[in-house]
Amino acid sequence: METKSPEKPLILALETATPVSSVAVFQGDVWAGGMEFHTDKLHAKLLTVMIDQVLSGLGLVPADLDAIGISSGPGSYTGLRVGVSTAKGLCFALDKPLLTLNSLEVLAWSVKDFAASIGGWICPLVDARRMEVYSAVYDADLHEISPVKAAVVDADFLKSELEQRRILLVGDGAAKCQPILDHPNALFLPNRKSTAFSMGKPLSDKFIHGKFEDLVTFEPFYLKDFVATQSKKNRLLG
Repeated sequence: METKSPEKPLILALETATPVSSVAVFQGDVWAGGMEFHTDKLHAKLLTVMIDQVLSGLGLVPADLDAIGISSGPGSYTGLRVGVSTAKGLCFALDKPLLTLNSLEVLAWSVKDFAASIGGWICPLVDARRMEVYSAVYDADLHEISPVKAAVVDADFLKSELEQRRILLVGDGAAKCQPILDHPNALFLPNRKSTAFSMGKPLSDKFIHGKFEDLVTFEPFYLKDFVATQSKKNRLLG
């Protein structure tokens, strides 16, 4: 690793808002190394191990970092809780600032260049169970066209936006839309995953401009209330 500078902060990025667990290190906006696992419900087991392995593989220790970045939601309740608690714990222990990115924005960054090449917009979509998705719409410069929301996928979803521009529907929520949205401006990329590997540029920009979170008050952006359901297995009959 080269010598750090204020313009090239050393940032650890974590993404746990979806079934993918991912860790990446950036020097400025340049990817230095990382790791990801496409295995659902193992964030708590894998995340700290991945951080240790990525840092040691780069010859770094946690104290070398300038900041910790986290994908803050919306997404999996459990995944967000694991990721944010890990990031905040590192920031408290190391006395480092916390940087956050909306999870849909992270997904949009992964196709930013492609959207620009076709003159299109980006609609990142995270599966929210049943026929719901977490969605937003951005232009190719990542300016917000439609705000983050929980939406029901039906024939009217994105109707007005699709009349205006070609739209890349990106992420695991796009698979729900594909059989329903029959429009020539809809381009589907359901296999594109939200990953820490896309977080370097926006996190570096936030660091340079001092856009840090308050470690005491920051909470994940769940968007929808978490509803716990009781398992029907092994219940005693009364």
